[in-house]
Amino acid sequence: MKTLTAYFSASGTTEALARSLAEHTGSELFEIVPKVPYSDADLNYMNPLARCNREMITKKDVSIVSVVRDMDTYDLIFLGFPIWYYGAPLIITSFLKEYDLTGKKIALFATSGGSDIGKTAQKLKPYIGEAEIIGADVFRDSDSLNAWADGLLQERKEF
Repeated sequence: MKTLTAYFSASGTTEALARSLAEHTGSELFEIVPKVPYSDADLNYMNPLARCNREMITKKDVSIVSVVRDMDTYDLIFLGFPIWYYGAPLIITSFLKEYDLTGKKIALFATSGGSDIGKTAQKLKPYIGEAEIIGADVFRDSDSLNAWADGLLQERKEF
């Protein structure tokens, strides 16, 4: 089984968990980087004109610096991101639209200061085609994330 840990991190929190997960599972690591980096002002959701608010309203794709080479070779994708507006940031849907994910298993892991995973998996289903979301949850530390991943991998011995 070939595994990828792909993540978007605005503040470094998701990045730390993704790096730990990739090391723990032996998966390859890929950072989803916007072509135009987010500034602190862009992420200030209290400002109605902030970039994060404009993106959620307009639903326009967010341009990404690079793509995963040979995505077709991965069986399982751990996909990490912070929760924004009770779901995944728009850059995640932009990322998913880049690939044919048919037959892949996807495990969503998120970080948040207070929100849970909510309906994030359901909201992302239109962007994954014939892939299967095998798990989705919010994590605050790498120990619980790694234990969750171990459980998913144990349940899916066909990998």
